[in-house]
Amino acid sequence: MPSRPHSFFLNIGALAFVVGAGFLLLHPDLDQYNTSMVATSTVETAATNAPFATPTSTTQSISPTAPSIAPTSSATKITKVALIKSAKPTTTPSAAKQPATATSSVAQAERIQDPYDFPAESSDTINAAARGALVNILCMPRGGGSLQPISGSGVIIDPRGVILTNAHVAQYLLLSESPDINLECQIRTGSPATAQWSASVIYIPPVWVNQHAADINTAHPTGTGEHDYALLLITGSLSNSSLPATFPSIYPDTRDGIGFVGDQVLGASYPAEFLGGMAAENDLYPVSSVSPIDQLLTFGTNTVDVISIGGVIEAQSGSSGGPVVNAWGWLVGIIATTSDAPTTAGRDLRAVTLSYINRDILAQTGSGLEKFVEGDLAAKVKDFNTNTAPGLISQYIKILSQ
Repeated sequence: MPSRPHSFFLNIGALAFVVGAGFLLLHPDLDQYNTSMVATSTVETAATNAPFATPTSTTQSISPTAPSIAPTSSATKITKVALIKSAKPTTTPSAAKQPATATSSVAQAERIQDPYDFPAESSDTINAAARGALVNILCMPRGGGSLQPISGSGVIIDPRGVILTNAHVAQYLLLSESPDINLECQIRTGSPATAQWSASVIYIPPVWVNQHAADINTAHPTGTGEHDYALLLITGSLSNSSLPATFPSIYPDTRDGIGFVGDQVLGASYPAEFLGGMAAENDLYPVSSVSPIDQLLTFGTNTVDVISIGGVIEAQSGSSGGPVVNAWGWLVGIIATTSDAPTTAGRDLRAVTLSYINRDILAQTGSGLEKFVEGDLAAKVKDFNTNTAPGLISQYIKILSQ
């Protein structure tokens, strides 16, 4: 049974940003989207053995007015949904995805009863912790080349400065480390986001790059979220101050059965879809909201690999990698995909679970998430950049040169 996260409580000054228990939105330019947020301060109990559906690997385009929100029945599967990667789109993406189709497979997941030995935290405390560990990842071309600026989110999961984000965000940090690609990335925090640190890739699943590198120039790539995670390490300061001795972080809960339909979770991110390019670069603010888990999804096993948290303000480009935190303040997922609709209220936001990430990184590397981030992190960065990164970067360079 996990103990209380040692890095959970933040400086009391962070509480000044809290604007209510249910939804916490800092930037007035985004007020028009408040209706897409679910306001609540309670934690509901979901039924044991909640059913979950199965993502598939196909995708079809239909009218953008028809969002691909999977039905809530236990006999469904979902199609690919749009990756939340785009840097600064000013209009709604033009392609929506085909609604889910039925399948005969039904699986059951078992809830962990009394998962913690301490009571649930207040919404204010959880929000302050989530925002303290939240980062914005901004990558800008230094001049020339075909890559566009991108903005994504991430969450610090280790006080030494380990960031968990999506592979479709981290691929740009991977490319920025190549002298052959004119790209520069920053880790930003605050309201508005300001450049604080530089970072290097500790790990990105090669299997994800092999499957998705060809999408690097695609305007609206799609994916299920499978293998879509990466680890970064903060390595330098971009401000006048030195790196802190410890970073505010949220500890991951990698156990299965830790989140069920109806459970309230808090999501946080730096969404940028409805902002112009200059605003995304200079006037980007974090948002957070509380909403219930709508669905439990799997990639084909009797495990909860993805959770759906419905249409909330975070269902925008730029939110990928943002944390999803449970009522006890533990990280249970990272935002990965959304369906398409004109407004965030009509979209289905999905997060890859930490239990899935833990299982997949174990399968890919032989070490679970907690074990993987132990030890000498600088050595892990060096090993990845020496033995793995060159082959992955070469795939991208071949595609970008075409």
